[in-house]
Amino acid sequence: MPRRRIAHLDMDAFYASVELLRYQQLRGQPVVIGGRSVDAPRQTADGNWHYARLRDYVGRGVITTATYEARALGVGSAMGIMKAARLAPNAVLLPVDFEAYRHYSRLFKAAVRAIAPLMEDRGIDEIYLDLTELPGETRALGQSLKDAVRAATGLSCSIGISPNKLLAKICSDLEKPDGLTVLEMDEIPARIWPLPVRKVNGIGPKAEEKLATLGIHNIGELAACSPRWLQEHFGSNYGGWLHDAAHGRDQRPVVTYSEPKSVSRETTFERDLHARADRNQLSEIFTSLCQRVAGDLERKGVLGRTIGIKLRYEDFSTVTRDLSLPEATADAGMIRRAAGECLKRVELGKRLRLLGVRVSQLESRSQQNSTGPQPGEQAGLPF
Repeated sequence: MPRRRIAHLDMDAFYASVELLRYQQLRGQPVVIGGRSVDAPRQTADGNWHYARLRDYVGRGVITTATYEARALGVGSAMGIMKAARLAPNAVLLPVDFEAYRHYSRLFKAAVRAIAPLMEDRGIDEIYLDLTELPGETRALGQSLKDAVRAATGLSCSIGISPNKLLAKICSDLEKPDGLTVLEMDEIPARIWPLPVRKVNGIGPKAEEKLATLGIHNIGELAACSPRWLQEHFGSNYGGWLHDAAHGRDQRPVVTYSEPKSVSRETTFERDLHARADRNQLSEIFTSLCQRVAGDLERKGVLGRTIGIKLRYEDFSTVTRDLSLPEATADAGMIRRAAGECLKRVELGKRLRLLGVRVSQLESRSQQNSTGPQPGEQAGLPF
């Protein structure tokens, strides 16, 4: 068996980079994408451009992405815009344009697939590739992928190539932007072990904090721990995985196709809403979410058996509830009825920031028997 060559390709500041194709005059400046009701750039009569600025933004919203110039000022993805405005008040603020991002996503994936057809799609801006059976030297092959992406889109990407997905993911982030990193297993002590533990995909903030309290800050210190000691502190499964990850062990294949595990829709409100004072508005939003989820299920050709809700309160605390049905469904009325039952099991005295509906335990329509469920009636709801 040939030694595996797995690549992780990550587009550089993808949304922001797409916007800079349109507004090339903003290159080199701190630019952030996100927010709600952000005015699009407009050209004035004298030929100059007017852009919204972070300092002028009022309201909720989070940053979707930012240029590297904005990141140098401390601004990052998922940060609240009001906080970002304090760090970089003069940064340009652009509205999100998902249609454009999906278009460029399709372009770069098609260009890559023409060279390396074994591709695992991990989202709008990142993919895994299995290069094991492809001819050519590894670094040259990686460069050909980067060149193909730039030719198809005008955008740059960063690629990590290693014997497995875990290491490839780490490597794609080491030389951003426009990087190409090739790593072999014998290079792990010199190149991977000095990195912070958070560089390992799967070690989140809570695990990082606990590791720090135990005196473990980088991957090398984690690798020096015994499997038994890690399992005592983190449990059998996660502790064993931590030991393997620190040593760069990962046998996961590149999966070229996967069934959806769940379908969900959620919305964050412009202002906090109350179940009683804003009952009519919440009811309309709730019905719309259920209808949109039902439409998503229809398009994917699947049915769902477990219906769930997600609420985020004004204090940012979040609760979820779910209910399993005797028969899988894609009917909007039945989804709403089941989700309404879930609502009866949560606190509705506090104001709400976010409401979501989720359908999981999916199965294809062909799995359901011919006598499937009858459409449900709209239930009486707390709102």
